[in-house]
Amino acid sequence: MDSEPSGRLLLAATPLGDPGDASARLVAALGQADVIAAEDTRRLRHLASALDVTVTGRIVSHYDAVEASRAPMLVDAIREGQTVLVVTDAGMPSVSDPGYRLVSACVEADLPITCLPGPSAVTTALVLSGLPCERFCFEGFAPRRPGERRRWLTALATEERASVFFESPRRLATTLADAVDVLGADRRAAVCRELTKTYEQVLRGSVGELAEWAAAEEVRGEITVVLAGAEPVVAALDTLVAMVHERVEGGQRLKDAVSEVAAGSGVPKRELYAASLPGGDSSASSATSS
Repeated sequence: MDSEPSGRLLLAATPLGDPGDASARLVAALGQADVIAAEDTRRLRHLASALDVTVTGRIVSHYDAVEASRAPMLVDAIREGQTVLVVTDAGMPSVSDPGYRLVSACVEADLPITCLPGPSAVTTALVLSGLPCERFCFEGFAPRRPGERRRWLTALATEERASVFFESPRRLATTLADAVDVLGADRRAAVCRELTKTYEQVLRGSVGELAEWAAAEEVRGEITVVLAGAEPVVAALDTLVAMVHERVEGGQRLKDAVSEVAAGSGVPKRELYAASLPGGDSSASSATSS
């Protein structure tokens, strides 16, 4: 049986701020990897110094603009039996940071890939937010352009999961002001600043309150925002049944009409289907709008 190649790709989470959050596996990998692909080589050297690690491998820059061009060289190194360690400035590679393109190239080349888990601004912000987070979605960085940002917020208006996103401190006040207009001032949220660092700050409140704070402050540091999920909107069952019948009269199959109308209504498809059948009683289990 052919032996597996000895080379591999390591994706490693790095501390968000406090070097003490580095895992023992990260410390070992920094000292043993043949190649370290770093988003910022200067930050890598500072981290290694803080952890008292001597880097013996070759260090290459691996930021957004060069990630695609670096991939073939790094894939070749893995094929040759070398261990390539990918680190970003903070947190997990590929999560709004470089890493995805190299992972994709290694998957295509059928090369070994593993991950050294560790700090994440997304999950850290979620648990500190004080908001329900059994289910959540991660939105990356908020769109920079006003029109795109408002369309993005509109899509989140009915999102029932908690939403996490990153934002520049320079644009935070504008983004929160847009959120007030699109989501309403009462939507609950949390702004997490400089997580795990000396000046860590978590502000919790309504979107309106946080927008006022951001407009009055000179916000600095790295920002993660958590939005509470939207309250489920349940439409009246008899209204939904009428919508289904209208579609059926227009030539649509009952099953397809029920699926379309039930989507986002808060009413289970099975219940709507039963109420839409001839003789179905929509008034008996009619739900009221919230």
